[in-house]
This record gives sequence, structure tokens and C-alpha cells, in this order.
Amino acid sequence: MNIVLLSGGSGKRLWPLSNDIRSKQFIKIFKTDSGYESMVQRIYRQIMTVDPEATVTIATSKSQVSAIHNQLGADVGVSVEPCRRDTFAAIALATAWLHDVKGLDEDEAVVVCPVDPYVEEAYFRCLEDMCRAAAQGRENLVLMGIEPTYPSEKYGYIKPNRDGKGYTFTEKPTADKAREYIAEGALWNGGVFAYRLKYVLQKSRELLGTDSYAELFSNYATLRRISFDYAVVEQETSIEVLRYSGTWKDLGTWNTLTEAMEDNVIGDAVLNETCENVHVINELDVPVLGMGLRNVVISASPEGILVSDKEQSSYIKPFVDAIDQQVMFAEKSWGSYRVLDVEEQSLTVKVTLNPGHSMNYHSHDRRDEVWTVIDGDGRTVVDGMEQPIRVGDVITMAAGCRHTVFAGENGLQMIEVQLGRDISVADKHKYELP
Repeated sequence: MNIVLLSGGSGKRLWPLSNDIRSKQFIKIFKTDSGYESMVQRIYRQIMTVDPEATVTIATSKSQVSAIHNQLGADVGVSVEPCRRDTFAAIALATAWLHDVKGLDEDEAVVVCPVDPYVEEAYFRCLEDMCRAAAQGRENLVLMGIEPTYPSEKYGYIKPNRDGKGYTFTEKPTADKAREYIAEGALWNGGVFAYRLKYVLQKSRELLGTDSYAELFSNYATLRRISFDYAVVEQETSIEVLRYSGTWKDLGTWNTLTEAMEDNVIGDAVLNETCENVHVINELDVPVLGMGLRNVVISASPEGILVSDKEQSSYIKPFVDAIDQQVMFAEKSWGSYRVLDVEEQSLTVKVTLNPGHSMNYHSHDRRDEVWTVIDGDGRTVVDGMEQPIRVGDVITMAAGCRHTVFAGENGLQMIEVQLGRDISVADKHKYELP
């Protein structure tokens, strides 16, 4: 089975755990035998459990690539969008990537789905059925229709036409209209599609002027902004819909996300016996105490602290949009960093490198850096000179100095102090190791 997972968005409704780099699908809240996993880790694990031979490609923005490799490893396929251009361009680019870069035949079938639904194994069995139906080519496009559990105003609907021929697609209706649709046999449109590669390659030629991956990628910023639903699904008459009646939840708000949490508390927090329906996720190194609370979510991270009634948490976005805050935590392909202190001419960061990983060999024009090793061991390369490092070692690098660090088999943690008048993530030059 070939699967493309659409991974986009900033997930601001789950602030302060999500930001422009760390979207909601990377937040680790789902309990496992060994700890907690994120949405993207959960859905990837579920896919590989159902089909160990599945080819998984994640269509995502540049800002999410490091987090994907951090959580899923270096082997997962990634189709990188240079910028955001809506779902049709993203799907067309990923389809061309599979054909031109990975060498899949144009008659191969692929299924496209969001990266962040909360689903069980039956969902992936349905994806297999969709992939098989697309490969058989009875219709141009195969859709998943999700059996509604209530008259939702948040989802689009797939309505069978009264003459029994084809379908009508409607966007988010009122609750009353949704009840009418459900009575007529309508299904939720979960944004899950299956097709043979040549179908979307043809649509890409028609709507974007090319099906070449190289041309789509280089001209991506100028491509039409148009959704796959509008550009393809609503215009297509040759459609097959497969019904899915299992668990399916969109965990897009704190209210819905906490419904999927097995534990009421993740991190250092205590709730007294008078608390009811309270959930806490604490990523800070300080304790949280809740007393006498009802229907509340508490979330604490380096980005900020949220204390909200669960129902009110759905209206968080405009308030978060008004907050001017630099990114304080991010996962990278080599590990993660957490900002500890920000001053006018300094930035202090805790850097964690995973075992065997390293940073890019790089330099900065406008800042000096000082690394202090606080855990683990490894080695540095500074202006071509290599030396081992261990706990207590201090490495100083002046502006313009080329440097990198490698973690040993136990990983590595450092406190990095950046010193300068104009500290910026853009102040970085990358080089090949000598």
C-alpha cells in the first residue's frame, strides 16, 4: 500500500504546546508501554502494523521536516512543500515525487489521508480496500465516507444523489442542514482519497501546467491556491465511495484532544480529589497543582501557560494570533532545543542531541557561542580540529568560526549561550565537513 500523509498547519488551537514549527501532530499525549507517542507516531505505527510493507510519504512544509525525522527516523519518505499552496498543489507535488523521484509506475495506486485523525485499526483496513479499488480502476477516484455520529457543523458531507447516480459534496452546513443530510444517507467527508498516479498527474497538467516534480517544486510559490476537494473531487463524476463506520475523531482542539488522553496528567502535576474532568499537560520543570477545578485544561510549555474551561478552549486562536512570541522549543532531526533565557544581547538554550546524531557544520556572522556539556559525551569539530568532549567541558566559538558537535552512544546535552547584538536563526552558514 502506498500512503501519502498530509501534514500541515500550525495547530494554534493547541497552544502553548503547538507553534509554527511544532504542530499538533507532534505533541506526545498517547500512552504506550514505553511512554507517550504523538499523533504522527501513532498513525505511522498503526499503518506499519496493518501493512509492514507499506510505503509512507509525508507531504509537509520545510519547517516540519526535522520534527518528522526526529519522531519517525530518517527512512520515512518526505515530500517537502517550499511554501503553503493548499491541498491540491501539495497532493500534486507528492504524486509527482512518487513518480519522478521514487520511480513508481503511473498505474500504481496511492491513498491520501490526513496525518492527525484519531482512528483504530479498521480505518487502515478501509485504506487498503480503497487502494485496491483504485488499482482496479473501476472509477477515477475512490473516497472514504465516514459514518456520522452526530449532525456536525465542522465537516463537509458526501450525499448520494437521489437518482442513485453520483454524489453531491457540501461544505460545512448548519446543524439543521446536517440533520437533513444524515437522514438522506450522507456521510462525513474526511478528506481521504485514493487514485492511480496517472489520474492526478493528468489533473496537475490541466490545472497547474505541468506534472514534472522538478517544475512543480521550483515554481511552487506561483502555483494556484486551490483545494483538492474543489479542484478535483467536486468536479469528478467517476467516483466510488467506501463507507467507514469505525472510530474517527478530529483532535483539533483542547476539548477533543483531552477526550483521547488515557491519563489526566502528563508531566509534573497534582490534582486534588475535588477536581472533576481536569487534564494537565506540563512540559516545564516546575510542578503544577490544581484544586477544586471542573472541566478545565491546563497546559504549560516554554511557549506559555494555558488555563481554560474546556468548552472555551475552542475559541483560543484569535488570542494566540495576537501573542508575539519567538519559538521556545523545537524538535530537530538530531534532537531538540529549549530556550531557557532571552536577554537583549544573549540567548541561553538547552540542547539535546540524540545518540549518534550531529548538527550541521556551520558558522554565524553576528554571534559568539559557548557550549557547556552537562550530560553524555561526544566530540566537536571546530575550524577543522576535532576533539572529544565530556561532562564539564566548555567549548568557545567566536563569530565566523565553523563548528559542529557529535553525540556519543549515550546522547549529549549542552547549555548553549549565544552572545551578540543581533541574534537570529537566519544568521547561519552551512558547510561540508573537512
